[in-house]
Amino acid sequence: MPLFGELFVSELLKKPALDPKGEELGRVRDFVVVRGDALPRVSALILEKKNTHYRLGWDVIGIFNKRIISSRVYALKIKPYEFSEDDLLIVRDIFDKQIVDANGAKVVRVNDIRLEGMNGSACLGAVDVGMRGILRRFGIERKGEKLYRLFGKTLSHNLIPWNYIQPLEPKLTTISLTVPRQMVSALHPADIADIISKVSHEERMALFEGLDPNVAAEAIHELEPDAQKGIIQSLDKDFASDIVERMPPDEAADLLGELPSEKAQELLESIEKGEAQDIQELLSHEEDTAGGLMTNEFIAYDPDLKAIDAIEKFKIDAHNVETVYYIYIVDEDEKLLGVTSLKDVLLSAPDEPLSEIMETKLKTVTPDTDQYDVAEIISKYNLLAIPVIDDDGVLLGMVTIDDIMDILLPPLSKRKRRRV
Repeated sequence: MPLFGELFVSELLKKPALDPKGEELGRVRDFVVVRGDALPRVSALILEKKNTHYRLGWDVIGIFNKRIISSRVYALKIKPYEFSEDDLLIVRDIFDKQIVDANGAKVVRVNDIRLEGMNGSACLGAVDVGMRGILRRFGIERKGEKLYRLFGKTLSHNLIPWNYIQPLEPKLTTISLTVPRQMVSALHPADIADIISKVSHEERMALFEGLDPNVAAEAIHELEPDAQKGIIQSLDKDFASDIVERMPPDEAADLLGELPSEKAQELLESIEKGEAQDIQELLSHEEDTAGGLMTNEFIAYDPDLKAIDAIEKFKIDAHNVETVYYIYIVDEDEKLLGVTSLKDVLLSAPDEPLSEIMETKLKTVTPDTDQYDVAEIISKYNLLAIPVIDDDGVLLGMVTIDDIMDILLPPLSKRKRRRV
């Protein structure tokens, strides 16, 4: 069936469909869509006349363009139509639904659908998610173009090809749409979290379950507490445990602190024992303190270790630590003796021990130090991280500059921890 030029669904709505004599069968209300080989195709038009709906099959349509829609059958031959949830309708089920624009890392809304001719069928070629689609729906696209030109601007086209879109559910019914999940996985975790936060819980789960566990572990911490809680409680226990185990201990503690105690304990019991102990230790500290902010993942070496050996050891150990700004030097009882930067170690003589490189005039805090006091110390002395020690001088963890930024510019995910 020929299609002439660009043809958008909104341009066809309310257009009359005519029989062979030119008499009106009804006005276009919607389109029934079925899955095509490459693109979904229109199988029928839904017409409305005198509050009654009729189904006009695509196989009996003779002319189909912006100006004329004509049929090869007469009014007596067309069948009444009863709306069904089993059908996929463009206006009812696709218009105004949300899709993920991976290129723009945002959730957008389907404002219109562009139809394309293919092998005698009208196929869904692209979705319009821009201002043009909205103006076209109201029948003022040309006026909008003129208005934009008055301000020296161009009303751009914002179309996403259908082959970049896939349903969240196996069956294409009452859907929201998303680009392929591998494209979402390639986004920054903060962008993924922003996308997930703007869709329904069912869509969140469909997106989240399609993520690589490493990506999921990075993204979930960027979500607000209610979204985190809803996702982690709905996930399969093995996948949820896998995510928690891949998170830095401080972020995992934040997450588990938001869950009901029984669920948090279930996840703790499902992950590696050492990881669970690290998380449990962090959960024991009060919020808004150095202990509540710190991570207990850090690099600490013996003072007698030579610089060249420290470098080789660091290459192995750093893979398991989220953030490394300094190398801490501790004795056999884990008491903090000094600190050195990676730069100083790299520039030192290969045989020089860390005890000769380290800085011993240390700025430290205890687990009970108020978070704002920690922030003040880090700011005053231009530190990237500050060690947290107990009353005996044992190194417990460190508070990093990004933790302090979370205080000054708190993310949605910051919350009060509860003991588990």
